Amino acid sequence: MQRNSESQAESQRRTVCERIVALDFDRLAPCIGHELGVSEWVEIDQDLINSFGASTLDPDPMHVDAAWAKANSPFGQTILFGFQTMSLLTCMLHNVLSRAGREYHEVSVGLNYGFDRLRLITPVPAGSKVRGRFALNDVRIRDATSCIQKYDVVVEIMGEDEKAALLGQWLVLWARKGANTLAGGS
Repeated sequence: MQRNSESQAESQRRTVCERIVALDFDRLAPCIGHELGVSEWVEIDQDLINSFGASTLDPDPMHVDAAWAKANSPFGQTILFGFQTMSLLTCMLHNVLSRAGREYHEVSVGLNYGFDRLRLITPVPAGSKVRGRFALNDVRIRDATSCIQKYDVVVEIMGEDEKAALLGQWLVLWARKGANTLAGGS
């Protein structure tokens, strides 16, 4: 019986994700409040942290210098940049949505629209693994071809069941592929 309810939950999650990426406006409202899913774990190694520091022109030794961080940081080691934790949300959401059964880029495009709320709760040490948990919080229809979706997001650190790295409400502007409605205002 439990196996059947698990497959029903997965089927419901897939349906919710398909409606989201297809911008099925008439059927999006019932999806609000539903969890979309949880991403695969992302390994946070020092090379990943260093490349982010290099690309953002931020040489902060707390992130990119293991010897300095061990001697001087309150964490005793390097940690992921806070903005890097935020930037990983996109790959995590892509991971969740791509498991809905079809490639969402075939149907729509999503653009980061910002955050209504964001908190970086727990630093992510180098060598950790993180994953994202996403639920649809709200949908605001902009026009016939686009909408802004608000996701409740949690970035979890493996082995830290009680602590989240990030809690937020993330806004993503979705538009039907090929629609030229994004050049205007909000």
